[in-house]
Amino acid sequence: MSAQPSPPAIVVMHGDQTGEELLTEALRVLQPAVIRQPLQFIDYDLSLENRRATKNDVVRESAAAACKTGLSLKAATITPEISGDVGSPNAILREELGASVILRTGRRIPQVRPIGGVYAPITIVRMAVDDAYGAQEWRETTEAGDEIAWRTSKISRSICRTVAEFTFAHAQRTGAKVFGGPKFTVSATYEGMFKEELDAAAQRFPEVAYQPLLIDATFALLLQNSGEALVIPALNRDGDLLSDMVLQMYGSIAGSESLVMGFDAATLQVKTVMAEAPHGTAPALYGKNIANPMAMILAGAALLTYVKTPLADRASRSIYESVFEALHEGKATPDLGGALTTSDFTDEVIRKVKTKLEVWSTLESGS
Repeated sequence: MSAQPSPPAIVVMHGDQTGEELLTEALRVLQPAVIRQPLQFIDYDLSLENRRATKNDVVRESAAAACKTGLSLKAATITPEISGDVGSPNAILREELGASVILRTGRRIPQVRPIGGVYAPITIVRMAVDDAYGAQEWRETTEAGDEIAWRTSKISRSICRTVAEFTFAHAQRTGAKVFGGPKFTVSATYEGMFKEELDAAAQRFPEVAYQPLLIDATFALLLQNSGEALVIPALNRDGDLLSDMVLQMYGSIAGSESLVMGFDAATLQVKTVMAEAPHGTAPALYGKNIANPMAMILAGAALLTYVKTPLADRASRSIYESVFEALHEGKATPDLGGALTTSDFTDEVIRKVKTKLEVWSTLESGS
């Protein structure tokens, strides 16, 4: 008899405080007994204590494992404010994973009134590296006694091309319009390079609607848009600001997953995916069992779409539907106006997922 293939492996990056609590909830949903998709979990402790103890070696080890599996699920972690400390693991992970895109989608949350009447999804395709977050900074004092702060940042054409290509490909898959862009009129050399790659991608995807705008006009017009699905490409710093604002327009930053993706340089196809919640460790909620696990649960559902098996695709759909059906029924945590605890909400999602998968299986077996 031939040996059974090993289950798909997901690297689990454990974190701090409420981030770790919400990861635990997401993992409850991803158990094979719930989703009917066998999975293998490879655990790494990325808590602040262990990052300090290993001098960030555990971060690099987890990234190396994630490069092998192509799949990882990360909890929120503490970034210490002390200079010279271990810092945030995110920059290390993005570099080691060869990440170039951070993908976040704002979407309607049932029973939650959005801002500005938006109801169609808005996706931010954010450059994951370089720009302001990779800048070198220093200060100098002038002869007149004034203090000047300097910063040098960079972007590369290869990253710009990858982000642009993914932006248009994603818009094509989702039937959305590519909307917005960098401030290329003020920064023709730096930000203009990103605009050049977006224009070139538009030529490769002529069927995708394209409305290039300066970043300030993008922010302004988002508050006037309501019924058209949009995909917005952005530099690292701009995308950070945009994604937080867009998610909050739909009612909560905890309402969507975040995907950090690395690509094959030759084919520009997704090679590595790290799924996480877009929010932090929420220390004020730690230990109270009231934090919203929605984003972390959706992160697990999104990751399943990259497992590339029929069972995983079905499980992903069942999780998405179960989360939003629960909210539609008014079953939510306090931040969304409900009365459920963190674990109660997860219990409700698990119950719905099991029911859906059982019903779907029954219908198929009888057809």
